[in-house]
Amino acid sequence: MRKAERLFQIIQILRRSGRPVTSAQLAGELEVAQRTVYRDIAHLIGQRVPIDGEAGFGYVLDPRYDMPPLMLTPEEIEAVLLGVQMVAKLGDPAITNAARDVLAKIASAIPGDLLPFMEEPAVSLKPGEVIDGSTFDTRPVRRAVREGRKAELDYCAANGEVTHRIVWPVLLGYADAHSLLIAWCETKQAFRHFRTERILNLDVLEETIGVSRGKLRQQWLQWREAELSRSRASP
Repeated sequence: MRKAERLFQIIQILRRSGRPVTSAQLAGELEVAQRTVYRDIAHLIGQRVPIDGEAGFGYVLDPRYDMPPLMLTPEEIEAVLLGVQMVAKLGDPAITNAARDVLAKIASAIPGDLLPFMEEPAVSLKPGEVIDGSTFDTRPVRRAVREGRKAELDYCAANGEVTHRIVWPVLLGYADAHSLLIAWCETKQAFRHFRTERILNLDVLEETIGVSRGKLRQQWLQWREAELSRSRASP
């Protein structure tokens, strides 16, 4: 790895970490000696990159520091390409188009010598089936989650029974063969997973759920963990 790439990667490692990163951790990820990390950190600080810390304690990057976000490495480009291929398998046209827009923006912004890594990548997913559910428009659901709004829906159960629900959307999840709306159901007074291909109609309401997104998601995670524990305990 060239020094310029290594310096950039050090900044990236510090940016993604929420706690001090030791020289040993940096050396391990970069596959270099710790003394090389010390020299690189000193060089970055000399270039006025706001890094605080010291050997033995760890290093942190001032969260206000900004740098060009599209100076990508080949590995990062390949990770993005794999992500777009994965998204395409979700069967969600809006998300797929958004992912392709991201690729177009990256291609228009990165240096020309990186374009071959996008045009002829070294990685690819195995072709496979797309998740069943492409007829369901997920945009209203994602808007409801972001804005913390209730939604009403008509849902067809596996036995053909259709019910009307008022729900608090938590998350739109994707499994191997289907997508799920995870929500608190006012009717059942419990969290429920609704398969999107069985949702006959969905409208986002003006009424907010009155609970922060973080708290609602935490409650769902606790419920899920309890359900998994019960499942493991069952004979």
